[in-house]
This record gives sequence, structure tokens and C-alpha cells, in this order.
Amino acid sequence: MVLLTGSDAYVQLITVLVVFVLVLAVTALTTKWIANYQKKQGINRNIEVIETSKLGSNKWIQIVRVGESYKVIAVCKDTVTMLGEVSAEQLNIQEGKNMSLSFKELLDKAVKKAPDEADIHKETDTHEKS
Repeated sequence: MVLLTGSDAYVQLITVLVVFVLVLAVTALTTKWIANYQKKQGINRNIEVIETSKLGSNKWIQIVRVGESYKVIAVCKDTVTMLGEVSAEQLNIQEGKNMSLSFKELLDKAVKKAPDEADIHKETDTHEKS
């Protein structure tokens, strides 16, 4: 084991931090590039999942638009079964509303829904006093 002097230890620490930040930056850029690439692959397709509802473990029911028709399918672990067809008039489709949220929007929603611990303690204290 090699013992480093004070200045050598700081230089080594700074070097490791710089390399770590560079690896994080390359990872972030690569992830963003792959996400944009995959998003471009899905544009102007004839198949779109309109709505999904989980029925149980590894079981979902989905409404899928194929061309101009809407199909209802059951998706299981190993199978996909066509349940039927639904007309567009029977569906409540919200046009223009982007259903996918960014990570920041999801995080903001999660933070707003989580009650503050101080508020919880205040509520329990007021209930105990009355």
C-alpha cells in the first residue's frame, strides 16, 4: 500500500471526481440519444396503444388503434388474445393531451402527493389533545 502526501491525495481525489463526472455525462448523453432514436422510430405508425388496465399479475387488457379501427386485446405473460372490436364513438379519447409525463413532472407529482412529516405530527398532536 502506497501512502500519499496531502497534496497527492487531493490531486488523486480531484482526478477520480473528474473521471466520475465524465462517465456520468457520457451515460446521460447516450441515454438521451437512445431515447430520441426510439421516439423517432415510433412516429407516424398505424398501431397505437390507447389505454391499458392491469387485471392481475402479468395480465392486462388494452385498447389498441390499428389503422382506423379499435381492438380490445388481453395481454398475458405468454399470449395475446383478441377480445373484440370497439367503435370510436364508444370510446372517451382525449385528443391533444400528451399522456406521457417527463421525469420532472412525475417527480413533482410524487413530491406534492407525499405529505410533509411535520404536518402528520401536527395532525396527530391535535387529535390527541382533543
